[in-house]
Amino acid sequence: MNPTIKDVAREAGVSTATVSRVVNKDPRISPATRSRVEGVIDRLNYKVNTVARSLKNKKTLSVGLLAPEIANVFFMRVAQGVEDRLAEDGYAMIVLNSRESRDGERHAVDLLLEKQVDGAIVIPSGGHGDHFSRLQSAGLPVVLVDRLVDGFRSDAVLVDNEDATYRAITRLVESGRRDFGFVGGQHDITTARERYQGFVRALEACSCPLQERNVRFGDFHTASGYRLFGELMEQPDPPATVMVANYFMQIGALQYAASHRDRLPPDLFLASFDNPEFAAVAGIPGLSIAQPIDEIGRRAAEILLERIRNEALGPYRIERLPTHIVFNGGPQWLT
Repeated sequence: MNPTIKDVAREAGVSTATVSRVVNKDPRISPATRSRVEGVIDRLNYKVNTVARSLKNKKTLSVGLLAPEIANVFFMRVAQGVEDRLAEDGYAMIVLNSRESRDGERHAVDLLLEKQVDGAIVIPSGGHGDHFSRLQSAGLPVVLVDRLVDGFRSDAVLVDNEDATYRAITRLVESGRRDFGFVGGQHDITTARERYQGFVRALEACSCPLQERNVRFGDFHTASGYRLFGELMEQPDPPATVMVANYFMQIGALQYAASHRDRLPPDLFLASFDNPEFAAVAGIPGLSIAQPIDEIGRRAAEILLERIRNEALGPYRIERLPTHIVFNGGPQWLT
């Protein structure tokens, strides 16, 4: 017969209410009592009856995570951080794929409402998010990750996109590099827009000319990075330093570089957001602005749990986590 909460309480010499508070990580429980109760829980192999608990609390102990692409390494690492943090508090995660479309997001919102999740973490596919308001109208807290959207306000966890790009490009200018190119994503996505703004701001601050012919915009995919970087390299006088605005576009740029060595400037240097593990293998000098991806997911989950428990009742907040720069595997903090 499976042990009950009463068995745990009797063995630990506490009330069932105290056991419940320990299980729910109530900060009012003293460390000594918590340790004793958790020891009994482990020894008896006590399992919380989540069905009964959810009925009592009118919670499903589940959270939805909506991502534009479930095959995207960045998004799934964020999801891992979210899941790890939620599991610490007994929550499960439901992952939905919007397939980078507003219709997909609307359908996902319907599913999350149908599943009666307790909250949602959303990585928007584009720049508009008014359709996410249905979640808040149903009383569900929402945390945006990586991107902000027009028409919708909520908590959000991002990184310092503009400032990180500004600091990285400034370093390169100070090291003597002057001829810059840029390969970025569509401007309705805040991460793409902020990174380009940081790039432009750095060049303006350093009185370094920006050549419009050396700027290309596409989407955040490998094929787009390959094509746009190729367009830069196939010019009569290609830029020697290129900022590529995300992980997959840099992969595309490296693929082009590997197969078209004869078209590359001899002193080519690639700068990028995120840190492809094989960037150094390509043999092209470069730097990557690395994001704390796991921490982004964990922090988003923490904020959502605070909202679910009504621990955070203040105004919505946008948190921007710090990045660091990697020169071919050697990190130096951007300060």
